[in-house]
Amino acid sequence: MGSTLGIADEKLLALLAWESSTLFDETERLVLEYADAMTITDRDVSDELFARLRARFDEDAIVELTEIVAWENASSTFNRALRVPSQGLWKRPTQE
Repeated sequence: MGSTLGIADEKLLALLAWESSTLFDETERLVLEYADAMTITDRDVSDELFARLRARFDEDAIVELTEIVAWENASSTFNRALRVPSQGLWKRPTQE
């Protein structure tokens, strides 16, 4: 889906290492940090992280972002539990 929205394959491939990648701007890094905090079991959204979100986004945008991350987490958990395979919407580019 990301590639159909114009996100470069390089960014999609770098998502697992977003913290050390230079491909993401400050806003993208903030959003990815928030998504990780919501997603990774032993983490939580700290007051400091939430304050940085509030400084960057309005209330509606934070609610929408939170809903999207929560939906994707729920969808992933649902699919994993029921052994629903990937729909193959994005394939890694082949090396030439």
